[in-house]
Amino acid sequence: MWYLRYILGLAMLLAILPAQAAPTIDKVLVHKAERRLEVISAGQVIKQYRISLGRQPLGHKQQQGDQRTPEGIYSIDWRHESPQFNLSLHLDYPNLKDRTAAYKQGVDPGGMIMIHGTPIDEEYPEWFFKGLDWTNGCIALNNADMRALWELVPDGTLVEIVP
Repeated sequence: MWYLRYILGLAMLLAILPAQAAPTIDKVLVHKAERRLEVISAGQVIKQYRISLGRQPLGHKQQQGDQRTPEGIYSIDWRHESPQFNLSLHLDYPNLKDRTAAYKQGVDPGGMIMIHGTPIDEEYPEWFFKGLDWTNGCIALNNADMRALWELVPDGTLVEIVP
């Protein structure tokens, strides 16, 4: 009988302890030069991930097909499970500033900029992409890191991409 009182006491103790809530994510900060993505909560970096960028990593994306990763402030506006790139978080690129600049240059700013995993491809295993800038302008993580980011970061999260 003593064990029933022990279990009941433990259950009562657990009921009054505050539940450990997941941190509220304020922002995702991408440092292009360092190939690092940081997840920020209450002004503190709570997670960091190694990333790959577009094949032309220097400078801000100017137009469709330039293989550059944009720089600026965006947000995650939807997510997708992709057979080609595993999990993907879509950024609301191009923003008004990007569209205005492209209009003045007479070019298409492009779109479909995502934070995504690595391809699922038997010919090119995941390790093949490590340390390479291989995307068409997206931000790529290995698939384990992408799964963790997917679960941590909600839609609507601010994403700042800096040089």
